[in-house]
Order: sequence, then structure tokens, then C-alpha cells
Amino acid sequence: MKIQTLVAAWLATTLLLGVTPAYAQATAAAGSLETDWFEGAADCSAVSVPQIEVHAFNETTYILRQSLCSTFEAPFMYLLIGEDKALLIDTGGVDALSSTPLADTVLPLLPQKDGSQMPLTIVHSHGHSDHKAGDAEFTAHPSVRVIEAQLDALEAGLGFTDWPNDSARIELGGRTVHAIPTPGHHKTHIVYYDEATALAFTGDFLLPGRLIVEDTDTYLKSAERLVAFLNDKPVTHILGAHVEHDQAGELYNFGSLHHPKERGLALGKDDLMALPARLKNFNGFYAPYPNYVITHPMHMLMVVAAGAGIVLMLVIWGIVRFIRKRRG
Repeated sequence: MKIQTLVAAWLATTLLLGVTPAYAQATAAAGSLETDWFEGAADCSAVSVPQIEVHAFNETTYILRQSLCSTFEAPFMYLLIGEDKALLIDTGGVDALSSTPLADTVLPLLPQKDGSQMPLTIVHSHGHSDHKAGDAEFTAHPSVRVIEAQLDALEAGLGFTDWPNDSARIELGGRTVHAIPTPGHHKTHIVYYDEATALAFTGDFLLPGRLIVEDTDTYLKSAERLVAFLNDKPVTHILGAHVEHDQAGELYNFGSLHHPKERGLALGKDDLMALPARLKNFNGFYAPYPNYVITHPMHMLMVVAAGAGIVLMLVIWGIVRFIRKRRG
């Protein structure tokens, strides 16, 4: 009885303190991120590589990446397979010179369900072209449903009722994925959290590279909501949509097709937990941190434009003074 009393008291205390006992946490399905992604090339015409690389995190979770020699964005996409249906997060970007065989890569990975191919739902981290350009490849497949990255489509397709304050659940059959609105980089940005693997798929909101801010206040509120949502949940890895840092923490040049010694894809939960404070202290222009850089390109462009305007005015003023002196 004493042991039972002590256990009951311990449980009550941990619940009151908001602490989840270790054994009460859902056990995340194991998986591996160990793989060597193609690093691109200084001269892509001299190499021959698949346009889409596929890595099996485990038997029901796949990480796909579009080659750097297809697009400098080299976006990551994620395929999650449940008992009844599958979910593909993002369809990558296709440049004007190549055709990405995404559908031909994804569909064979799906198991059979009731004698036919398992249904597939396609969602997006957000509406930028390098995350949705492959949508058109799936239009001819009746078992595939594409939910566009537009607010009305998201409300109808995922069931949001109070964007961006609520979240949505995507049920795949024995596997639940949560969709958490995170505007700030893009107005329809969403982070997905998979209960089965405890992976958080953060698109362009959080990645090892440039966190491009469109609206600082909105980005901050999204970071605070995401932290609140994931605070008491296990997070094995945070997986974004791009890698832009090398192993020394240096950014690759924007538009580079060559990523030698690229750092790993994953960030940790601590990177997310630190984000709200860093956004609160953001100078509005550029702030580097060990695993990412927060930047507001529009603000930086405005400063450059203002500086150029001042220089132009000084040049004109100098020319006018010179002409007046000559005439005098």
C-alpha cells in the first residue's frame, strides 16, 4: 500500500507540475537520417545523378530531395504512410529546363490497399513555387488528392476553422499528423507534426539556413504557438525544406548548385524553443545564429535603395555645384 500511495502521489505531483512521466510519453517509431545527399556540382553538365533522391527514414516514412542540379533550392519532401492512406508534404520545384519525375518516384512507394493503390493526399508547407511545382504531375491519378496552399482550400481540405489560431488533424489510419499554422514567412505556412515518429516538418519556417521573414510580428506569434503546441511533446528531429549551411556553419551563396561538405538536415527541439526570444530581439534586418540566420530581405532591400537614393542625390548635388562654379 505504501508503494502504491507513493506512486499515486508522484503521478499527481508530476501532473500538477505539467511534467509528463517518461513512460507515459508515446514511443516514437525508430528511424535513421544517415544518408549522403548529392552535393551538387560546379558544372552540373559534367555529372549524371537522379533528379529525385529517396531516403527511407523507416519503412513507412520517406525523405525525398530534388537534386541541386535540377534546382538550386534542392527542396526536401516527405512521404508518410499510414494504414489507410498516405500523405506527401510538398512537391518540390521544377525549373524551366527539366522535368522532375516526382509522381513516378512517389507512387511506387505506396502499398496496395483493398486491391488498389493506397490513396495519397498532397499538402504543402506553404505556397511558394519550389514547394508546389510538382502538383501537376499527380492530376491524372484518381487516387491522389491535392490540397492547394490557399486559405480557402486549407479550410475546406484540412478543417481549419480559426486560422491561424487552431490546428488540424490528418488521420492516415493508425497514424495522426497535426497541421499547425505558422504564417510569417508565407501567409499559408504550415508545420506538420507526426505522432508516429515525433518528427516535425517545418518547411521554410525553421531550417539550417536562411529564415526569411515576411512579417516579423506574425512570425513571432507563429513561433510562440508552435512552441506551445510542441512543448510537452517528444520531438525526435526538426526537418525543414532546405539545407543552406555547410558543416562549418557558413551559408552557401544564394543560387549555388554546389554544396560541398553540407551539414545535416535535422535541427533539434532546442533550436525551436530558442526561436521566439530571438525573434523578439531581431534587429529587423539580419541576425546569425549557430544553426540558422534570421533575415528580412525586404527591409534590407529598402535600406540599400535608400542608400542608393542618398548617393544619387549627393552625386547630383555635386554636379550642380560643379556647373555653378564653372559658370561663376
